[in-house]
Amino acid sequence: MGPLEGIRIIELAAIGPGPMCAMLLADLGADVIRVDRTEPSGLGIPIDPRFEVNSRNRRSIAVDLKRPEGLAAVLRLVDHADALIEGFRPGVAERLGLGPDVCLARNARLVYGRMTGFGQDGVLANAAGHDLNYIALTGALHAIGPRDAKPVPPLNLVGDYGGGALYLALGILAALVERQRSGKGQVIDAAMVEGAASLASIFYGLTAAGVWRNTRGDNVLDGGAPYYNVYETADGRYISIAAIEGKFFAELVRRIGLEAHYIERQNDRALWPEMQQRLAEIFRSRTRDQWCELLEGTDVCFAPVLSIEEAPLHAHNVSRRVFVDVNGFAQPAPAPRFSRTQTGIPRPVPQVGQHTDEILEEAGLARADIEALRHAGAVR
Repeated sequence: MGPLEGIRIIELAAIGPGPMCAMLLADLGADVIRVDRTEPSGLGIPIDPRFEVNSRNRRSIAVDLKRPEGLAAVLRLVDHADALIEGFRPGVAERLGLGPDVCLARNARLVYGRMTGFGQDGVLANAAGHDLNYIALTGALHAIGPRDAKPVPPLNLVGDYGGGALYLALGILAALVERQRSGKGQVIDAAMVEGAASLASIFYGLTAAGVWRNTRGDNVLDGGAPYYNVYETADGRYISIAAIEGKFFAELVRRIGLEAHYIERQNDRALWPEMQQRLAEIFRSRTRDQWCELLEGTDVCFAPVLSIEEAPLHAHNVSRRVFVDVNGFAQPAPAPRFSRTQTGIPRPVPQVGQHTDEILEEAGLARADIEALRHAGAVR
């Protein structure tokens, strides 16, 4: 089910943005075959595999790529794939015998997606790194955090997932569209540094225009503006206010009882500290639920700050089915939504090697050949 039904993608097991990219494509209906290791790999944060949400909606084949028989089996899968995703350091896929030259020689229509932090070349191409390092190099991390304090890691949403997984998925889909005209595949070089820099495009423009200041917590969208911030409530919880436009700010002033003279001076930076203090005092006068009762659903641009445990229970998220139950716990539903080629409920995370025989049979291997691979330790 979904708009990508009929598209087959090979995912070479990795961590971070690779699995997230594969999940996004699988959620939209692609048949994603994950090539897992035959032995536990220690990839990522050690948790029960059932809860590795980014690994949902796939089929798994467990292969020892260091054995010639295992490599040959995966290349059989490549022959009939539309795309491949790999997230190794530059050169590793080539050393394994699964580099783009080998794969495209076998399947000229293959879209070969490569995910790295710094790119396939460049000064830092072979350096180790993680999300925080990549966004640090783009200016994005410097801009995130409170005034007069150190930058704050924004989870791994900006580098791994925003700048990595989403840009790789975009690249793969664009290449699949182009393939309809040319009949040829190509290689996608997706680097998290470049994706994160692209996400920050607007702030480079604002800086060049002299609108964005280089000091954290001194701008409209970074917590500097009192009307775009998070405030503590009487019960120690938090609410978010984002009344940027004048009409929305005026509505906020009216509803919470803030002094009316602030409306005309909404963007007077000299008044921001005073306004910030007044808003903090007002919002500490009631509980989060009381503010929800007064402001939720109005034009003041308001929302409670919910925890991961609370979010699936919120009335709006329930009404839109933003979260679904898979494997006995709530997780985000596939997004976005389609009017005709609707997506279904995601399948649970597969066990490593759960579909090995099924996938190899689809690739044309006889039962005896599969048993020989298993006996040799090439597959599990």
